Amino acid sequence: MSIFEYAFMQRAFIVGILLGMTIPCIGTIIVLKRLSMLGDTLSHTSLAGVAGGLVFHINPVVGATVTCIGAALGIEAIRKKIPQYAEIAIAIMLSVGTAAVLSGFVSNAANFNSFLFGSIVAISDTELYMVITLSVIVLILFILFYKELFYVTFDESSARLVGIRINGINFMFTILTAITVSVATRIVGTLVISSIMVLPVACALQLKKGFRKTVLYSMLFGVVFHIIGLFLAYYIGIKPGGTIILVGVFWFVLIGFIKLLTKQVKWIHQKGDKK
Repeated sequence: MSIFEYAFMQRAFIVGILLGMTIPCIGTIIVLKRLSMLGDTLSHTSLAGVAGGLVFHINPVVGATVTCIGAALGIEAIRKKIPQYAEIAIAIMLSVGTAAVLSGFVSNAANFNSFLFGSIVAISDTELYMVITLSVIVLILFILFYKELFYVTFDESSARLVGIRINGINFMFTILTAITVSVATRIVGTLVISSIMVLPVACALQLKKGFRKTVLYSMLFGVVFHIIGLFLAYYIGIKPGGTIILVGVFWFVLIGFIKLLTKQVKWIHQKGDKK
């Protein structure tokens, strides 16, 4: 029987492709701004919202979104206060996450654990529509504010000089990042969301292209990782989230090996020409 004959796998592939395009868009900006651990911090902080939602009988995704937005705004505020030590903001906010404490009050541990490991093959129609809506919003805003995001990513001082509203762009990007992480956490899991955000970008950066191509290649890698990971997870019978990450690590190592091999071949040819 074909893998696509199952409705849950159809939804999984749709969500995987959409997240594969959306998350690297956010991830490219984060990596280039040297905030690679931001995704990991927000995903862990979101667990506090998940636990709080389960304890107080609120939708866990709503709880995760609220805490993610609060944490993201907190990080941005600290980063502005001490810009020369931006990474401190991430460390401080990571320590604020109290999910481990609140999780002790959660009666349904299985529901809480689903946010740790994700459930891309068990998402509901509502979650599918959430991902579709989020992906459309992120991609549209990324296209509309491409120039502004480019300036803000590399040089906020120059961006301010050319009339870009730095605070507004940073606020928009912060909110998008928080919402993306909170929604993706439910789908792919807290333990892997930061890797999904960084690995496609890391692969694209090895190709050493411009900003635009880095974004496009990151999206391409993200989609490929999700598709291959879902196929392997289905036929081997292992967790999709971890499989997607392993596929990404394999590609990262493979690209690095091919680049190293290419350099060695060029060096051998150049040495032969000199003789």
